[in-house]
Amino acid sequence: MHIRRRRSRPERSFQQAARRVTRSRRISLVPQRWSPYARARHWSFVFGEIALYCFVVLAVTGVYLAVFYHPDMRQVVYHGSYVPLRGVPVSKAYESTLHVTFDVRGGLLMRQIHHWAALIFVAAVCLHLLRLFFTGAFRLPRGLRWLVWVTLLILGIAAGWTGSILPDDMLSGGSLALLQGVLQSIPVIGTHLTLWVFDGSVPGHQIIPRLYWVHVLLVPAAMAGLFAAGRWLAGRHGGARIRGPALSGRPPALRNASPAESMAVFFATCGVLALLGALAQINPIWLIGPYQPGATTAGAVPDWYMGFLDGALRITPGWQVTMAGHPLILAVLVPALIVPGAFFTLLAAYPWVERRLTGDHGEHLLPDRPRDAANRTAIGMAGVTFYGLLWAAAANDQIAYQFHLDLYTVTWFFRVAVLAGPLLAYVLTERICLGLTSREREEAEHGRETGRIVMSPDGGYSEITEPVHRALESSRRLRG
Repeated sequence: MHIRRRRSRPERSFQQAARRVTRSRRISLVPQRWSPYARARHWSFVFGEIALYCFVVLAVTGVYLAVFYHPDMRQVVYHGSYVPLRGVPVSKAYESTLHVTFDVRGGLLMRQIHHWAALIFVAAVCLHLLRLFFTGAFRLPRGLRWLVWVTLLILGIAAGWTGSILPDDMLSGGSLALLQGVLQSIPVIGTHLTLWVFDGSVPGHQIIPRLYWVHVLLVPAAMAGLFAAGRWLAGRHGGARIRGPALSGRPPALRNASPAESMAVFFATCGVLALLGALAQINPIWLIGPYQPGATTAGAVPDWYMGFLDGALRITPGWQVTMAGHPLILAVLVPALIVPGAFFTLLAAYPWVERRLTGDHGEHLLPDRPRDAANRTAIGMAGVTFYGLLWAAAANDQIAYQFHLDLYTVTWFFRVAVLAGPLLAYVLTERICLGLTSREREEAEHGRETGRIVMSPDGGYSEITEPVHRALESSRRLRG
């Protein structure tokens, strides 16, 4: 016979308190301040969460790497674990990076996770911006949130670019040479600005320490402030909603994500980054070697988000004019400053430009379908095509080598495609959107085709149609 032990009064009080806590709706696996980012109502909404969680991983791994890294360009002789470079004069920054890679437990894994997180962060921000653009989620009252994400994209690119310079390897030298060329192409103040940034000589001994503090302090602080501003704006304007059945039926795929689901996205993001860091090699600076002025690595390309800038520099003709006795290097000024500046300025100002051109100053709480805004969707596809062609042009030499083509032929192809491609993408996308909306109007008026053919008594044939709402219900039952 089993005799139950009588619980003491403190035990009963503790058990009752625990039950009240677990039943309370205030309990949450995620801090309340993270709740605006736990809104996965649709699969496309998860990109913002992935960007946030990549930023968290970047911060954690960055703090770990900063403990062992020395932003110093003084020359030392390497005597570390990597045998092929022993006795080679390298900078202190390069030596400390090799020390983290080969002599610190988990150092190589942290370096690679940090690099992969930077790449995926920019990709997630880009995909989130595309979702906001094509659905019109940048309109009132969410115009400021669009600016927040555009600024996060610019800061993410700046953080990745400054971080790629810190190891002081051969690829870092290529980035420094690009910075020098862009600064010197600026009219009137270019030379003075270059000497100020590099502290008198190129590359000098101050550029990496200066970019180090930009990379580890200024840019992360600005990004954290923008995420906080995005949280405040999300709390003020509310989360996004999906037009259609999600508002009434609230199927599982479109309802608000619980804190547990948000934490699942966080751990999945960390897991994918850990797998990439452990299995996919990236930026092997020990194979590339230390930076040597005037030298570069064959086939060297920047990170994917800087490919558009490299491609623009490769395909721009060697334009140079003389103004007031001073040379103006348009071959660098146009692709490196004017084109990116105009692109990001137009991207940031687009909500206000569209509002002014369309005269639509009302609030829009529900996003549009891309097909319902044909002009905007066509403009977006033209911009994506323009960016993609510049990105592909960064590999013009590899394309020519792999496909046995003439390099100048490939370059001229991209010169023409960068101008004609966006126009063609605009026309095709607009035609597709207008065709889809026209088809929907026709189905709403005449019904949807069922594929069943009947013969009339006089020998004629006709197809049976059914109302659109019945067709939707039938397809929903089939999917269920």
